[in-house]
Amino acid sequence: MATRIAARYVSRRLSSGKILSEEEKAAENVYIKKTEQEKLEKLARKGYKSEEPAATAGTSTDSAKPNAGPSTQGVSTNKERNYAVLAGVVASLAVVSRLSPTQTIYRLFRCEEGRPSSPGNAIVVQTIKAEARRDAESEPALASYLYSTILSHSSLERSLSFHLGNKLCSSTLLSTLLYDLFLHSFASDPSLCSAAVADLHAARVRDPACVSFAHCLLNYKGFLACQAHRIAHNLWLHNRRPLALALHSRVADVFAVDIHPAAKIGKGILFDHATGVVVGETAVIGNNVSILHHVTLGGTGKAGGDRHPKIEDGVLIGAGATILGNVKIGEGAKIGAGSVVLIDVPPRTTAVGNPARLVGGKEKPARHEDVPGVSMDHTSFISEWSDYII
Repeated sequence: MATRIAARYVSRRLSSGKILSEEEKAAENVYIKKTEQEKLEKLARKGYKSEEPAATAGTSTDSAKPNAGPSTQGVSTNKERNYAVLAGVVASLAVVSRLSPTQTIYRLFRCEEGRPSSPGNAIVVQTIKAEARRDAESEPALASYLYSTILSHSSLERSLSFHLGNKLCSSTLLSTLLYDLFLHSFASDPSLCSAAVADLHAARVRDPACVSFAHCLLNYKGFLACQAHRIAHNLWLHNRRPLALALHSRVADVFAVDIHPAAKIGKGILFDHATGVVVGETAVIGNNVSILHHVTLGGTGKAGGDRHPKIEDGVLIGAGATILGNVKIGEGAKIGAGSVVLIDVPPRTTAVGNPARLVGGKEKPARHEDVPGVSMDHTSFISEWSDYII
């Protein structure tokens, strides 16, 4: 019974697209519970013990007279079929969220609505919406897409949950399930949203090809893969490991980015291009790190335990670099493109080559003052080798 009432509620809310205020939600919650109780009492008076008669209720919960007896006349087969489908969806959502159907429906519309966690987040959300409106006006072909992914949502969490859900869904892993899962994760851990905002800033500032925050949110697979990983990591920490691994698999399939859900990743991360990035189970990545495509943070064999690299804050790892084993890449270090790193790299130094060596020598390596993970300076070390470069 609760599932059918919740399904009707979903159908009405999805068709109206309206986001209710807290007072309206509270009133409607009371109304739904009252209607559900009335239907159950009516069935009890008629002597029914199953939920099947409830399927013939043809009146909407929008009725101004909830006590009026519902008529079975005029209820179309298609409408009932749609309610049945929605009921199944609601039941599935309830299983995922471990709540009653009614509670599940209200979570969909109550979670993080327009409540950015900081003024900085609010500015980003406003900027993203302004960019989306501008793009919709200049390119009408994208208007519907931009409305459904950005403009129709009241918060960054909702927009990101919707977009990721549609990117990562499959014929057996529904976008509606993923949307609820992602939204619940954002609600239970506010740091996920602040990390997403930091990643948006990182892409916008460090990548000259990133023309807007909205562009990054919608089109940067490195950004999207990173946010999906954060949610998978949250699931992993809460011992929902089969679901975390399933999400990890979808991210690898869709974005060609393979980050184990147990790996720890900080904020302000830029996965530039991102294709072919592999991050192992016990790897740790600090804050303000920039990693280009085809980078591997892997182990050295089949031994278990703590076996993957530890990347400290402000590190830059060039395209095609491979870092193997439980080695430490110090704060502000730089790993040149194509390098193979097998030993620790001191802070503020540059390692290049295969196998990698420190620029300036092992005893007195050359040190830089900037933060490569932010400055994105890939080639300044070449001046140290100018006599050896053709």
